[in-house]
Amino acid sequence: MFIDPIVGRFQEHAELVGLCDNSATRREFHQQRLVREYGGEPVKTYSDFETMLNAAKPDTVIVCTPDYSHDEFIIKSLKHGCDVISEKPLTTTAEKCQAIFDAVECSGKTVRTTFNLRWSPGVSKVREIIQSGTIGRVRHINFEYWLNTSHGADYFRRWHSQKDLSGGLLIHKSTHHFDLINWWLNAIPEKVFAFGDLVFYGKKNAIERGEESLTAYDRYTGATGAESDPFRLSLDEDETLTGLYKNAEFDSGYIRDRNVFRHDITIEDSMSVLVKYRTGEMLSYSLNAYCPVEGFRVTVSGDRGRIEYEERHASHIITGSKQVGDAEAIHTMRLTLQPLFSEPRMIDIPVQDGGHGGGDPLIQEQMFSPYPPVDSIGRNAGHEQGAASLLIGAAANLSIATAKPISINEIFDLKAEAKKLSDLS
Repeated sequence: MFIDPIVGRFQEHAELVGLCDNSATRREFHQQRLVREYGGEPVKTYSDFETMLNAAKPDTVIVCTPDYSHDEFIIKSLKHGCDVISEKPLTTTAEKCQAIFDAVECSGKTVRTTFNLRWSPGVSKVREIIQSGTIGRVRHINFEYWLNTSHGADYFRRWHSQKDLSGGLLIHKSTHHFDLINWWLNAIPEKVFAFGDLVFYGKKNAIERGEESLTAYDRYTGATGAESDPFRLSLDEDETLTGLYKNAEFDSGYIRDRNVFRHDITIEDSMSVLVKYRTGEMLSYSLNAYCPVEGFRVTVSGDRGRIEYEERHASHIITGSKQVGDAEAIHTMRLTLQPLFSEPRMIDIPVQDGGHGGGDPLIQEQMFSPYPPVDSIGRNAGHEQGAASLLIGAAANLSIATAKPISINEIFDLKAEAKKLSDLS
C-alpha cells in the first residue's frame, strides 16, 4: 500500500529512506523484494525507531504498526519534526487520542489518517449525490457490514483478536465504516449506544455447536488433524506468508495462524451500534464477522428521497504482499437513487484499476505526488477527522461494557463548537 508506490510510480517525487521493524527477517524480506522487483540499492533498515529518525532524517513517517502502538510512533515522529501518515484507526482509546492531539499542537506538524475507502468509486458517488441535495437533508442511515469466514475469520487468528491490541473490530474495522458515514453526512457524532458479544469464534462457542474437534490445536500450520478444517490457514502454502510470518516467528514472537476457536479471544464478532449526530442525523450499524458473504449494504434516507447502495467483495486473506490492494477486490457495486414520488433509477459507477475499485491509486497520489489533483468532495482526512471515527468505536466499547449510552464529549473534547466534519482537520 505504501512502499511500492514510493519506489515505483512516484519514485521521481518521493524517496524511501528507511524501514523500521522489530524483526530482522521481515526487514530482509522487504529489502530483497524491493531489489528484485525495482532494482537499485537495498533500502536501509532499522530495528530501533529513534535510531532511524536520527539517521534517515525523514520528512514524513508512515505508521502501520499494530493499532495500540500508533500513538507511540506518531508522537515520536511529531516530536522529531516529521509529518505523519497513519494507517486507520488513528489509535485505540480516547486517552491515546488526546496525547496525539497534544503532540500535534506542540509540534505544528500534520497527521494524515489513511481512509482509503473514501476513494472507492461507489462510496464517492454516494457522497456526490448526498452533497447535491437530490435526496434532501439526510435524516437516517442503515449500514450493515458482512465479514466472511475467510476475511472475518482472519482477524481472530491474529493480534487483532486481543482487544488491548486492536480495540476490537468496532475500532480496527468499523472505523472505516464510521468514517464513511461521518463523511457522507458531513457530521460529527455525539452519542453512542452499542451491544456486542463473541457468539461464533472462540473455544466455548465451537464446543456448544458440537464442533469441539476444531479446538484441538492452537495453530493451523503443521497441526495434525487440521488438514480438513475449513478455517485452516497454512503459512507453508503462500510465499509471502512464509517469508513475512513463519520465517520471522523466531525473532518476532508473532504467530500469524492461531486457531480461531481457541480460548483467549477477547474481541466481539457480532455488534450493533446506534449513533446520534450533533446535527440530528441517526445511524443504525451492524457488523458480523462470520458471514457466508463479504461486503455491505447501506440505505440513506433523506426528506426528499433515498439511496440504496451495496457492494459485494471477494473472499481473501491479506498477506502483506504488494498486491494487498487487489485482495480488496470489489465484485459488484449497485447504486439506486429513488426520489420521493418518482421511479427509482440505477446510477452508473466508473471503476478503475487498483485496490478498492480504483480508490487506492487515488489516495496514493494525494500522499506521494507533489501536485495532487484538487479533491472536490473532501476525501483527505487529518487527525481530527480520524478521531471522529475511532471515538465512535471507543464509545461503543464503553457502552458494551457499561450497558449505557455514551456521550462522546464525556470521553473526549472533539471541538465541541464544531457542527460539521468539514470543520475538523
